[in-house]
Amino acid sequence: MPASRSARAPRRAATALVAALLATALAACGSSLDPEEVASARGVEGTSTGTDGGTVGTDGTIDPGTTDPGTDPGTSDPGTSDPGISDPGTGPGASDPGSSGGDDPGSGPGTPATTDSPVTNAGSCDGFKNGPGVTDTTITIGNSSDISGPIPGLFETAQDGMKAFVAYFNASTPDGICGRKLVLKTYDSRTDAAADQQAYTDACRNVFAMVGSQSAFDSGGAATAQQCGLPDLRASSVTSARNACSTCFGVQAVNTANFENAVPAFVKRFGGTSAFQNAAMLYVSAGAAGENGKAQVRAMERYGMKFTVEQGIDVTEFNYVPYVQKLKDEGVQTVFYVGSFDLSAKLRLAMQQQGYKPKLYLRDPTDYNPGYIQQGGSAVDGTVVFTNFVPFEEAKSNREMSNYLGWLQQVKPGAVPQFFGVFSWSAGRLFVDLASKLGGQLTRESLIDATRKTNTWTAQGLHAPQPVGSRGTGECWRFIQLSGSTWKPLDGTKYRCEGITSSR
Repeated sequence: MPASRSARAPRRAATALVAALLATALAACGSSLDPEEVASARGVEGTSTGTDGGTVGTDGTIDPGTTDPGTDPGTSDPGTSDPGISDPGTGPGASDPGSSGGDDPGSGPGTPATTDSPVTNAGSCDGFKNGPGVTDTTITIGNSSDISGPIPGLFETAQDGMKAFVAYFNASTPDGICGRKLVLKTYDSRTDAAADQQAYTDACRNVFAMVGSQSAFDSGGAATAQQCGLPDLRASSVTSARNACSTCFGVQAVNTANFENAVPAFVKRFGGTSAFQNAAMLYVSAGAAGENGKAQVRAMERYGMKFTVEQGIDVTEFNYVPYVQKLKDEGVQTVFYVGSFDLSAKLRLAMQQQGYKPKLYLRDPTDYNPGYIQQGGSAVDGTVVFTNFVPFEEAKSNREMSNYLGWLQQVKPGAVPQFFGVFSWSAGRLFVDLASKLGGQLTRESLIDATRKTNTWTAQGLHAPQPVGSRGTGECWRFIQLSGSTWKPLDGTKYRCEGITSSR
């Protein structure tokens, strides 16, 4: 018998609340989550089965394989399909971290800009030996990302980015890596620690390395990866367990104890003394959003900024007017917000309603999302985003971004690019760069060792230098501002690399 309308409504509301909590918990750079806490909120034990999502072959074609929808009741009522998550990376050139683009204008996002091989310095293949995931003709790599769960498609963009890179590599590199093409084996970690662990258990046996993965509950497979010596070059890591894994590396490197000085320096330079000495930090008082909001205030205050208002807002709050009124009463000139893009748009709408317009409304790339503009309309105009990768609008001036956008459309026409896809692509390029240089010396151990020595990674200018091997924090940011429906450079197009300040 179908559930009554009154019975269905609370379930929808609860699922939407969980989706909002999960989105906001991931909304800040380097956020960490407690899998048990969110599993409890979902009313399930966090078990999943059937993580194998299929493979991408050496010709770039995709075999979807077989997938088991699992038993997670969260999949039946997704609540919202766009979490608006943030945690970007950093911008371009290895030799000049202040530059945001390459010399070649490329061909833009419509088609692949180039089929030039990403292999630039291949080592000798003498002594090459097969091993886990390696045959005489192929090297199988894996990607475990959240595809299903309470927010369907949460990190699908990361898996799409890896599919795009594998297709690009195989099309552009006839000799592959020592005569071996790449094959991608995909897993669905289902926004669930147990599913992530299952994926890595399989990967230990069947793939050479995991590349470009992204999961909200990435603690699940951390110990498994380390125990079997599996190289794990992730888009980014979001839990302390993953950050502690000795074989795991986030290509977007973030240490949550540090915050980049480029942000408060921008406020002082662009907003002046009044903006620097009268700021506000608003954040969703749930999960890592609140934790990161407070940490950022501590770091920026140590840099010299003054925060007049520091306020948590419950994720279920529907009336933002009192919070805006407080900002008005205190004469706040700079407003930071940590939360999902839809809640950010809600705050901006309340500001417009109350006739309040601060000098600066600053956000990380969470708001660099078409949904933010659609939801906020004219109220979100003027928003400033600090970003550490080349804006999509500048693809024609950056060959690597043009490649990512073009090959993404080849493997998934109509896909909307997002920053997790950018860093997944970057992870793919890092893998082939290191594996090709190692040549006949390539093993899981040698790849891990080479990754540990990589600390200024830019993926050919796709993003700012990242201290991947040391698991530090990339210090460089640049700024873009929303004007109408277009994001435009603000304060130049070069990255500002001005050090970091500890929040501890």
